[in-house]
Amino acid sequence: MTPAFAPPDGAVPLELVPRDEAEARLGRLEAPHAAWARAHGFSGALGELLCLPGPDGRPCRVLVGWGDAAARARGRFHLAAAAEKLPKGVYALPDGLPPEEAEEAALGWLLQGYRFGRYKSQRPAAARLAAPAGVDAAAIESVAQAVFLTRDLINTPARDMGPDALEAAIRDLAAAFGAELRVVTGAELAQGFPMIAAVGAAAARPPRLIDLTWGPGDAPKVTLVGKGVCFDTGGLDLKPPQAMALMKKDMGGAATAIGLARMVMAAGLPLRLRLLVPAVENSVSAASFRPGDILTSRKGLTVEVNNTDAEGRLVLADALALAAEESPALCVSMATLTGAARVALGPDLPPFFTDDETLAAALADAARRVRDPLWRLPFWDPYEPEIEPAIADLDNAPQGGMAGAITAALFLRRFAPAPFIHLDLYAWTPKPLPGRPKGGECQGARALFRLLQDRHGG
Repeated sequence: MTPAFAPPDGAVPLELVPRDEAEARLGRLEAPHAAWARAHGFSGALGELLCLPGPDGRPCRVLVGWGDAAARARGRFHLAAAAEKLPKGVYALPDGLPPEEAEEAALGWLLQGYRFGRYKSQRPAAARLAAPAGVDAAAIESVAQAVFLTRDLINTPARDMGPDALEAAIRDLAAAFGAELRVVTGAELAQGFPMIAAVGAAAARPPRLIDLTWGPGDAPKVTLVGKGVCFDTGGLDLKPPQAMALMKKDMGGAATAIGLARMVMAAGLPLRLRLLVPAVENSVSAASFRPGDILTSRKGLTVEVNNTDAEGRLVLADALALAAEESPALCVSMATLTGAARVALGPDLPPFFTDDETLAAALADAARRVRDPLWRLPFWDPYEPEIEPAIADLDNAPQGGMAGAITAALFLRRFAPAPFIHLDLYAWTPKPLPGRPKGGECQGARALFRLLQDRHGG
């Protein structure tokens, strides 16, 4: 499925009507339309829709309730809901919207049109949006395509989205944009990336490190590291069935990093982009790594495994150690890493961590502008002793269960280069929201993309 705007010819105009202006707006309509609107009780409440009929009975204009600023602030992509409710046709945004509002409305409309049709045919949305004036429609379509790619990858069950399929998706991306690809497996993986190899050793589909590079060698280096745990049983510390139900999405960090990489390459940003995905399944067999094992990382730090269900930080650590070896200008890790992040902030607001105050402020501003929410949590240094066990350098699962998102982030920081940003994602929309159907979700990538645009142009 390719998200795209419709040609503008014959598009039906949408009119956004704030609640406090509703009566005045109705008073400016032709008398039959005003009577029609009043008869239907149109009040301008947020999300209200009313089609005004033309002489042939088909809509000639649509009144869209726009509520008030407080109501709009409680969500995003409000106009996207109209895409599911309006009759078949092409519709046009009103003229004069500020550019950021027009971009959000247009993107939200495209994102609402997502359908996951790999296993069951899905009916497309009947209402399409005309390419808006005053915005870069092609750029918005490109971002939507990257979000669709991320959603498709996350939504695909692990039977069809193992490490081999994740590699194939990245190969397709590399081929589409002329990127270089290297995949490390087997003995080379065991020697160079021992924690990735250990986590994936029990699975029927072998683990691997997928390494994509793109862009001029002398451009600023930006490295994305995405957790590619294609299914997480918990290993020998086996999850209960309820906790395992959504573990196909445990590669959501990798999928999001892939989506962001696509945005960067499609926009032609002047960067030397590197995408690192440790792709594994955390399974159970005689080859499983065990609680109490001591693993030696690529960096040389030893890690005591106190819970095999805290495997994501192990595979990320080896990939981050590789990233650090070339000292990139920016390194970003993305991972569905901790339940603690969801307890703290819920499914719709991922936390991010960074020690760089300027970078933190810039990312928070970018997230606000593109309506891709993120919230900063601290690398809290007083918790460092929590990740230091008695018999190894690091502990992958500190006892006590408190501040789990922070201690996981501190673990990753031991391996990452600076400046470093870590995103702890949920990568899933548990109930339908405007612009976000239930299922896999691309979180944080648009905010990071705007940050990279602001820093590097494009």
